Amino acid sequence: MGVEGRDKAKALEAGAVALSGQLGKTVQRLRKAYNLSLSELSEQSGVAKSIISQIERNETNPTLATIWRLAHALDVSIERVLQAAEDEPFLEKCSKGDTPILMSDDGKCRLAIIGWIKTVEWLQWYEFSADPGGVLDSEAHQRGSVECLSVNLGEIEVEVAGTVERARAGETLRYRCDRPHTISNVSAEPAAAMMVCILKPAVMQ
Repeated sequence: MGVEGRDKAKALEAGAVALSGQLGKTVQRLRKAYNLSLSELSEQSGVAKSIISQIERNETNPTLATIWRLAHALDVSIERVLQAAEDEPFLEKCSKGDTPILMSDDGKCRLAIIGWIKTVEWLQWYEFSADPGGVLDSEAHQRGSVECLSVNLGEIEVEVAGTVERARAGETLRYRCDRPHTISNVSAEPAAAMMVCILKPAVMQ
């Protein structure tokens, strides 16, 4: 038996609040995954910075057009943005087209973001690939962060604060990434690696 009258209105309002809350968390996680500020996401989506801030704090119910603009700017479908946490399947498949790709400044390095968005604040992982001579410069992550780079193909060099180390296929480099660091393909062939970034400061204790 369904609810009617005031009870139905209350149920609808509770559902809207729950959906809005999940939307805000999802937008914030995706924004942080791309290392975007509120201003940068506003510029890319055409949604006012104040509105995005209100959405993330669950202080407003955005229109479908606003949700579409944010989803488009964050490279995800509207369905993914609106999907409630309790409804997410245990077995989830992401297509190649759903995987965001970041490019280095020289256009020779690619980072495919394959990590789970729910862990982005403390654990991130990527598929790294680079053409010969490709260089990826990265700013310092939060204090205590550590990156693990497992080379699958070619030879990769990592430089952190003046210290340089190389690794070939089958080898792994682990290094502090809470300071500027550079990853380079020093071989004459394409290089590829799996990269995992642990952001919890506790890892260095």
